[in-house]
Amino acid sequence: MTAYHILVASYTDCITTLLFDPVGPILKVSSEVKVGARPEGVVIALKYDKDGNGTIVGQIPSGGADPASLLATADTLFVGNYSSGTILALEGTGPSTDRQRSSHPHHIVSVPGRTELLVPDLGADRTWRVVHDQQPATALTGSFTGKGSVVGTLILQGNVVYSPGSGPRHVLFHNGILYTLHELTSTLTAHRLPPLPATPTLLSTTRTHRRTADEPLGDRLAAELLLAPLTKDRESPSSFFLYASNRNQPGPAGDTMAIFSLDEPGTPELIAEVHTGLRHLRGAAIGGEDGRWVVLGGTNGGGVKVYERVDGGRSLSEVAALPEVRAPTAFLWL
Repeated sequence: MTAYHILVASYTDCITTLLFDPVGPILKVSSEVKVGARPEGVVIALKYDKDGNGTIVGQIPSGGADPASLLATADTLFVGNYSSGTILALEGTGPSTDRQRSSHPHHIVSVPGRTELLVPDLGADRTWRVVHDQQPATALTGSFTGKGSVVGTLILQGNVVYSPGSGPRHVLFHNGILYTLHELTSTLTAHRLPPLPATPTLLSTTRTHRRTADEPLGDRLAAELLLAPLTKDRESPSSFFLYASNRNQPGPAGDTMAIFSLDEPGTPELIAEVHTGLRHLRGAAIGGEDGRWVVLGGTNGGGVKVYERVDGGRSLSEVAALPEVRAPTAFLWL
C-alpha cells in the first residue's frame, strides 16, 4: 500500500510535512520549513521533492491584507485577501456587526469548462461570479504570475445572493450545481448555476448538524467542504458524497464531520455525523487512491488525525493520530 506525504499549514511559523503510511499505520512528522509567523500580505512559494522536503524559492505581495485563499491555474495565481476584501475591488456588508462589516473573500474556485471564478464572500452574504480576461490590461488587484506581475483583468459578471447573516465560507461546483457552506449559520445550500449571464436558482438549504428545533446554534461554525466519489469497497446508490466540518461542537466528543448523500443532487441529505475528538476542526482534505483517506486538524486541540472513508464513503473510521501537531489549519496531499 502506498505511503503519502501531507503538507500542514498552521497558526505557527512552519509548514509541516507529515508521512502517512496506511500499513502500520504510521503518521509522523518528516520535515518542517520555517516561513514566518503569519507574514502580513505575502505569498510564499515553496518547492518540494519526492520525499516531501520543502525549500522556499520566492515570495510576492498578496495585493491586500490577510491572504486566506489561493487558486493556481496553468499560468496564474489568484489570491483572496480576507481582511481587505480584495481579489479585485469587492464591496459588501452583512447584518453581523462582528463578522460582516466589509467584504471577506474566503475561497476561490474555478468552474470547469468555463472562464468563470467563484468567490464566496463571508462579509457580503454572496458568491461573486468573476470572469478572468487574460488579455494584457491593468487589473484591479490580486492576479499575479510567479514574478509578481499583474495578468489580465478580473471582471464581476454576477453573484449568488444568500440569506442575510449566513456568511458563505467555502463552495464546490459539481454537475451544474453550486454547493455553499455557510459559516455563521452552519448550513449548506445548493443552487442550480447555469453559465453566465443566466442567474442561479436556489434548490435547497440544509443544516450541517442535527439539533432540536429550539436548540440555539451557540458558537458552532461550519468550516470545510469536501466532495468525494463512492469508494470501491461498497456498492451504494450515491455516487458522490459531501463532507462538512463543524467547529465548536459542545460536549466531550469533539467536533464533527457531517456526511451528505447526493442521491438527489439538488437536496443533499445529512446521513452521518462523525465525532472526531478534535477542537475547532478548521481544515480537512481528501487524498489517496480513490479519495480513500481524509486528514483533519483541530486548531485548538487534538492535533491531526487521518480517517478512512468506509461503507462506500457513508462513514469515517479513524486510522492514525498525531496530537503533537500544533494549531493545524489546512492540508495538501502531495
